[in-house]
Amino acid sequence: MTSPHDPLPFEAGGEADSVDLLTAALRRDAADLEVYAQVLTGTLSEALPSGSVTVERKRGMADRLAGRDGRVERVEIFLGERRLVLNLTGGHPQGEVCNEVRGVVLSRRPVALDEWVRELAIAIAARAQSDARAREALERLVLGE
Repeated sequence: MTSPHDPLPFEAGGEADSVDLLTAALRRDAADLEVYAQVLTGTLSEALPSGSVTVERKRGMADRLAGRDGRVERVEIFLGERRLVLNLTGGHPQGEVCNEVRGVVLSRRPVALDEWVRELAIAIAARAQSDARAREALERLVLGE
């Protein structure tokens, strides 16, 4: 177990390397969007404070009958004044990075999936510097445990 002041295992090469490794881990399952959405939402819900991750799902009749949650259509991640939105409808992921203060969106920028993942990695790495629970979850994500 690490203390909040120990470097993360993926921080050895510095902050840029940490973000690159975290970006790679977040991007790992992106080829299959459904798997990617499940892994992303599960990991982030565990790593971030309650209410930081909002997931919208679409449940078909088969999902209801089987007791499944349904397909992830939209993910919103709130980290301080940054809101990251990933829309997965239509089979083509569309990312958006917003700067928000007290619920008011000051800027909104559409981004490709790769840039969205990198923005997410930067925000999560910053969060992990001060939050032990986030650090532990991110270590499991990066190390594949």
